[in-house]
Amino acid sequence: MATNNNPTIRQRRLARRLRELRTTAGMTHADAAEALGSAESKVGRIENALSGVRLPDLRALLDAYGVTNPAERSEIEQLSRDAKQKGWWSRYANVVDSAYAAFVAVEWDASELYNVQTHLIPGLLQTPEYTKAVMELQVPDFTPEAVEAQVNVRRERRKILTRDNPLQLWVILAESVLYHRVGSRNVLKAQLESLIEDSRLPNVQLQVLPREDPMNACLFGPFVIMSFPNAAETDIMYTEALTSALYYEEDSDVETYTTLFRRLNMAAANVTQSRALITNAIKEMVGP
Repeated sequence: MATNNNPTIRQRRLARRLRELRTTAGMTHADAAEALGSAESKVGRIENALSGVRLPDLRALLDAYGVTNPAERSEIEQLSRDAKQKGWWSRYANVVDSAYAAFVAVEWDASELYNVQTHLIPGLLQTPEYTKAVMELQVPDFTPEAVEAQVNVRRERRKILTRDNPLQLWVILAESVLYHRVGSRNVLKAQLESLIEDSRLPNVQLQVLPREDPMNACLFGPFVIMSFPNAAETDIMYTEALTSALYYEEDSDVETYTTLFRRLNMAAANVTQSRALITNAIKEMVGP
């Protein structure tokens, strides 16, 4: 099977799951290779997401690892199929970079998402006009077509909040985000009004961390923690810088950020108080 030098996050999730199942079963690479009737190097490539895994081989590994629960086997097989398939975001391959597409793919698979934002309104909750303003500020040489493509991707991403099994979204915003002038006054006002409406969705919890709260000193930057439908699959933490995107998959790393989110959750204003803070920001913008 061809080697994959640029595995997607979906492929890495499958690889990690198979590695965890093997170690839980107390088996070595040699044991797994014997079950497949292959060289150990093949198992290594699969577990490092350097190559895919054919369905017969996957089922043989699950048999060897003692995975007998039909629901669990079906979920792992579905993850394997998903790792090979292109999603709706592939339509934007010419205008969306691969790192962003990878994030959209794993976001689409998530069942729960915990998002801390220190500078901007989260992409899932942005209005089209706000997104346009962000793109024009961050990438001033974008063509109008490229900006419109970004808006369309945001619009497609947002469907995750209203699909049959909607994403459960928890957002903590630094209060300063409400005052960062992005676009015209009307654009920001409409965005904040939209934020209040989104906060009323049954699957969205939005909290604002007041500017005077000491926990602002712990805001090292925006980050996202994603959980997945199957309880056996570990969470993923995502953060980004100007020129890079980082995924943390080790339990200890994810737990560090999860603990920070819990602390911020306790410090932030509750949902009702947060809406009031957003309303105050709108009133200050409009004036007496």
